[in-house]
Amino acid sequence: MDISNETPRHIAIIMDGNGRWANARGLPRAEGHRAGAESVREAVETCCQLKIDHLTLFAFSSENWSRPEKEINALMNLLERFLREKLPEMLKQNVRFRAIGNLAELPPKCRKQIDRAIASTTENTGLELILALSYGSREEITAAARELATKAAAGEIDPSSINNEVFSEHLYTKDIPDPDLLIRTSGELRISNFLLWQISYSEIVISPKFWPDFKNADLRAAIDEYARRHRRFGAV
Repeated sequence: MDISNETPRHIAIIMDGNGRWANARGLPRAEGHRAGAESVREAVETCCQLKIDHLTLFAFSSENWSRPEKEINALMNLLERFLREKLPEMLKQNVRFRAIGNLAELPPKCRKQIDRAIASTTENTGLELILALSYGSREEITAAARELATKAAAGEIDPSSINNEVFSEHLYTKDIPDPDLLIRTSGELRISNFLLWQISYSEIVISPKFWPDFKNADLRAAIDEYARRHRRFGAV
């Protein structure tokens, strides 16, 4: 493959470091999450300006349910308020919203706002903003395998016909192209159970900045780094 001199179609971001950002300033962790919401706004705005097709943000993992109840409640309240307050902006920016993950685990008020944002933006044709909520990639892959096994047992599918494409069609992201670029903030060097199937050939950029400090210029720098990479997909 030639050098990737085009803007990525799909960017995925592991938004890490909200809590440490707050701790470094002597603030409650909830303040870090609130500051992180502003970085979400900037990322969406930047992707709209650059005409990115898809932006997937790891907002709340399946493992995050083990956090203190007070922090979880603060996060869910922030999510509900973010979707309610930012919906007019999404409509103005022509953003199409969707969510992936085990959404049934979310509080009813959050699911209501998610459903409202999805329904209100379904006809939009610009950036597709995807929030991964109560999401775990191993759980997603296991659910896909279980669904295929059930279909095979019922005679609805021939096991020999199951290939990468068929398996992909049973994931949350079945109609979304795989990420070209994966960004992780806070300097951590791990994937954290995020889009394990989908990022097989994604370019990875690690930023040392905590997510609340990751701004327009940082996202553009990551995209510039992507553009300098050679994407060979196993070829020479």
